[in-house]
Amino acid sequence: MRKKLVAGNWKMHGSLQNNAALLERVKAGVVDLACEVAVCPPYPYLAQAQSLLAGSAVSWGAQSLSEHPAGAYTAEVSAAMLLDFGCRYVLVGHSERRTLFGETDEVVAAKFAAAQQASLIPVLCVGETLAEREAGLTASVVSRQLSAVLDVRGVAALASAVVAYEPVWAIGTGVTATPGQAQAVHAAIRRQVAALDASVANGLRILYGGSVKPQSAAELFGQADVDGGLIGGAALVADDFLAICRAAN
Repeated sequence: MRKKLVAGNWKMHGSLQNNAALLERVKAGVVDLACEVAVCPPYPYLAQAQSLLAGSAVSWGAQSLSEHPAGAYTAEVSAAMLLDFGCRYVLVGHSERRTLFGETDEVVAAKFAAAQQASLIPVLCVGETLAEREAGLTASVVSRQLSAVLDVRGVAALASAVVAYEPVWAIGTGVTATPGQAQAVHAAIRRQVAALDASVANGLRILYGGSVKPQSAAELFGQADVDGGLIGGAALVADDFLAICRAAN
């Protein structure tokens, strides 16, 4: 059975004071859980996360990275820099990076490659907009986004990566995909990978992200192909995040 992973994406939220209280609560609350837990704070707080979480059961990572290893790319952050702060995970292709900052499938694939070349674990985010879902394009959009990485890195790369399905229409809206909707897309992702390598597909962790709440987490995580969650707003409230982690447990 695949070990569940619950990753908290803080987006552009946080302060040193609030982070300290949140991280201490989460660190204490996951000690006896069998699932894996990680947090992805904004870049300025990675040093704080490293200091407070080192040696604990909670991993940490970043919300993005540059596809370039170094150079004249003002305001960008390289994989090597993330390693300096002990990051284990990094999100690539989050819908907000795609829609607000114009990251194409090709850029996402390059970032995925940069993460793996530095021995970071990329969490590849895929998902459709509301218009795409209503047009019946969910399967083709998600398949295209996944194929962009498979074409560059090959299916074996997914053995050391995580995929997160995040329907754009459910992010920050309070609307969650039904367990059946989530399972259908997760199963399609696994089938696409299995067509290339059944072993990699069987071991691949596919997370669901999109307004996950404590009330919905257990049923979502109970689906056969849902291996945990990429949690947004609820990750900023210790009690809610811990309740979601316990649901994954």
